[in-house]
Amino acid sequence: MPLSGSNTAPDPRRWQALVFIGLAQLMVVLDATVVNIALPSAQTALHISDGNRQWVITAYALAFGSLLLFGGRIADLWGRRRTFIVGLVGFALASALGGAAVNTAMLLGARALQGVFGALLAPAALSLLAVMFTSGQERAKAFGIYGAIAGGGGAIGLILGGLLTEYMNWRWTFYVNIPFALVAIAGAVLVISEPTEGRNRNKLDVPGVLLVTTGLVALVYGFTKAESDGWGSGVTIGLFVAAAVLLAAFVLVESKVKAPLLPLRVVTERNRAGVYASLGVAIIGMFGLFLFLTYYLQVVLKYTPIVTGLAFLPMVAGMITGSTQIGARLMTKVAPRMLMVPGFLLASLGLLILTQIDVDTKYVSLILPGLVLMGLGMGTSFMPAMSLSTHGVEPRDAGVASAMVNTSQQVGGAIGTALLNTIAASATTAWLKDNAAQAAGNPQLFGLNGMVHGFQTAIWWSFGIMVLAAAIAGLLINTGKPEAPAAGAAQEDAVPVMAH
Repeated sequence: MPLSGSNTAPDPRRWQALVFIGLAQLMVVLDATVVNIALPSAQTALHISDGNRQWVITAYALAFGSLLLFGGRIADLWGRRRTFIVGLVGFALASALGGAAVNTAMLLGARALQGVFGALLAPAALSLLAVMFTSGQERAKAFGIYGAIAGGGGAIGLILGGLLTEYMNWRWTFYVNIPFALVAIAGAVLVISEPTEGRNRNKLDVPGVLLVTTGLVALVYGFTKAESDGWGSGVTIGLFVAAAVLLAAFVLVESKVKAPLLPLRVVTERNRAGVYASLGVAIIGMFGLFLFLTYYLQVVLKYTPIVTGLAFLPMVAGMITGSTQIGARLMTKVAPRMLMVPGFLLASLGLLILTQIDVDTKYVSLILPGLVLMGLGMGTSFMPAMSLSTHGVEPRDAGVASAMVNTSQQVGGAIGTALLNTIAASATTAWLKDNAAQAAGNPQLFGLNGMVHGFQTAIWWSFGIMVLAAAIAGLLINTGKPEAPAAGAAQEDAVPVMAH
């Protein structure tokens, strides 16, 4: 499907479009964490049981992560701009429903709906960028901004959640999405356009949709059950086996059908495969850090919700600096792995520092440098990763390739939260059992020491996971710098995500 000459001319309103695409992406990524800090208040107000409270987070991640490939293919079939607008409208309505929730079922339903419409919105946003920015230098800047938003949105969500919970009430963590969505809808209608070339006219692969959706739900739900029931329980093992069978069947179906949901050519190209794998692994480590530091700052160091949110600001600043000042400036000068590998290693150094937390750690001397290094490293890595995720794809596959990078992040985030939470809880239980003799002196301090030991153990795992992400990026990603792409990395009919 060759690109016509018209598609190589830059869209005159592309920079205005970036503002609204970035706003929509911010809304989607901050929604993964904005509710975290508000959750205790919502739980009390709606009488949500301890067993059900995790579903306020998991319902969103499950719906979002499992439907992203479907959303990406809908964007390719139906048009990215139209899918983007429908996703925004639906997300705003789901947010209004969540803010007005009167019981547990209504809140969980609203969170699942947010995930469904987020799965339409996120791949449409990224694939719009892929087709609107055609020059390498401009693309570097655009993806730098987008990468900073994608990386920093979760931390911004923690800050916003703290502000809204402390000064208004938990319902505003939902209502805040409505003005975001309205501004982005207006911008999409007025300034966003997309090339008509590259639209995928094939029928939707329904068996593929059913297999990948149920397979990813089983996988994420399996990690969630491991957290509550243990790794050895029949339900946990059954879910993991089901996930493996369903996802294997999905790959088989995709290799046979005429118009697959996920054309295997999208994930078999080693550079894109390297991005999806390394980014997914890195997010496992990063999301675990958000979870533990939030608890550590509030429970151990006794920070208020707003101070906890503000404590993450240096990490956001590091991400923005790494993405726009390091990543964007060097992206057209060096090969992507020369940014991604050092970026992941820098983030792992930040995690290594954070393994040293204790019950009376000072923020400035230890937590601050750890967060800054983590932010700089992830920001530097995110920018080339976002750009490379659609590198060399055919125009008709831009939406589904964009969905894959979001899928790897969402599934990585859901797995990271469940996996590292289980590791932390097990380490705390073991420490309390081994040191039971110390409990008599100061029971409260004893409990805090056990909790911090669990956090330290989980952050050590996060450190190892981040080093693994660097190794995957170093081994798989081999494309050259934009002026000299690796042979065969992109065909002439590809979307030129890096300038060739």
